[in-house]
Amino acid sequence: MLLLGIIGHPLSHTLSPVLHNWAFREMGIQASYHVWDTPPEKLTAFMAALRTLPIHGASVTIPHKETVMLLTDRLTDSARDIGAVNTLYWEDGRLWGDNTDVTGFMAPLLERGVQPGTALVLGAGGAARAAVCGLHRAGWKVMLSSRTESRADRLAHSFQTAHTAWNDRHDVRPDLLVNTTPLGMSGPFQALSPWKGALSGISLVYDLVYTPKETPLLIQARREGVQVIHGLPMFVHQGLAQFERWTGRHFPLPQAIALLEETLARRKA
Repeated sequence: MLLLGIIGHPLSHTLSPVLHNWAFREMGIQASYHVWDTPPEKLTAFMAALRTLPIHGASVTIPHKETVMLLTDRLTDSARDIGAVNTLYWEDGRLWGDNTDVTGFMAPLLERGVQPGTALVLGAGGAARAAVCGLHRAGWKVMLSSRTESRADRLAHSFQTAHTAWNDRHDVRPDLLVNTTPLGMSGPFQALSPWKGALSGISLVYDLVYTPKETPLLIQARREGVQVIHGLPMFVHQGLAQFERWTGRHFPLPQAIALLEETLARRKA
């Protein structure tokens, strides 16, 4: 029996156990996936425990994607390029850190055939790093903005991209607006939006928050006639890449997305 799970904080609304435990059953794999809520001050202790327990791998989410890098033995090129880890796995007795977020982030854009243009990425955490990296590789002109100026400075320097002050973000009118902040996420931030005022001049809004499916930002975009991409497809695509890393198997994407949409609908009800 393979033992896996997700580390982060808070984790009360994560869909990762639903996705991966369903995939294990679907593919006939003897494995279980658990929630390991890990506050920042307990991360080092948890990672030490992970090395002594029969844990096959783990997902990593907010706020550990960058700090966990220092607690692995090796990093894949993807994790090193992005500067964040969202996947842990063992190989030849060494604990590796990988990142599947770029694959997950870019997949919905590629499926829609969205052509490169200008993009504004809101936030400067691990998910923002993946978004900036993926867009930059695909030929987009990227600008970023974060509430934490120092993080924005570091991320902009890493990818040689421009950034604008958080209070000035509305002066930018990109083709693509990407939210990587937790604003709109179920919990204390659910009623909040990272954007104030009209979305005029913006063609597509991509919100990486997936719980709830319809965030205040996406509701506003639909109301104003702006095309949207919600966070669920990215979540499923990055989860599929993790699943393949851990098991070498590929679960069916349409069924996975349908399952999680049903799960979100039940939670909302």
